[in-house]
Amino acid sequence: MEKKIILPVVAAAVLWFAMFSPWTAPHLNFWYSMSCSAIILWIMSAWLTKDFKHKFKIGWTDAIIGITSAALLWVVFYIGDVASKWMFDFAAPQVSNIYQLKTNQNLVFVGLALAFIIGPAEEVFWRNYLQGSLTEKYGKYIAFIVTTIVYALVHIWSFNFMLVMAALVCGGFWGLMYMFRRNLTANIISHSLWDVAVFLIFPIGQ
Repeated sequence: MEKKIILPVVAAAVLWFAMFSPWTAPHLNFWYSMSCSAIILWIMSAWLTKDFKHKFKIGWTDAIIGITSAALLWVVFYIGDVASKWMFDFAAPQVSNIYQLKTNQNLVFVGLALAFIIGPAEEVFWRNYLQGSLTEKYGKYIAFIVTTIVYALVHIWSFNFMLVMAALVCGGFWGLMYMFRRNLTANIISHSLWDVAVFLIFPIGQ
């Protein structure tokens, strides 16, 4: 695999380690760190992707798919939350730990960061850059599988099983959207709306 794919992934892994690991996370403001990391990923993607500005096209179909898919993913997580808490004693505390990230934070900033920085940047990097680059080299199915797994694994330093599984489900969901439509705009709308909904407007299991 080429360095232009490996090095950005390593950079992302380092950033996610800093944000989530118990050795570094207590010394950082998560939302500022996440926003800065997202901007770094966005810049790397723009620098490494050909015709980057042409990736953003929007129409009514894109908007409808983005909104509908965000709602569908919220329902999936609601059902998953109920099922996981029935099966695992550790599920509820781990979900609560995720929501503690917004405790004593400026929720307006958190919402704006999720909607306009973090959500879009993650789709630009993970789906458009990484999955897109891997698709060109190895085909869409291998690209989808590898991107989904890597997206989940960078969250492993949180030592939070529920967060890693959430990343796996989200990565698979948005990865499938991108694989079948290759439409970055629909993915961005879906990711941004879901982030804001699940963290702020309609939190699950709280």
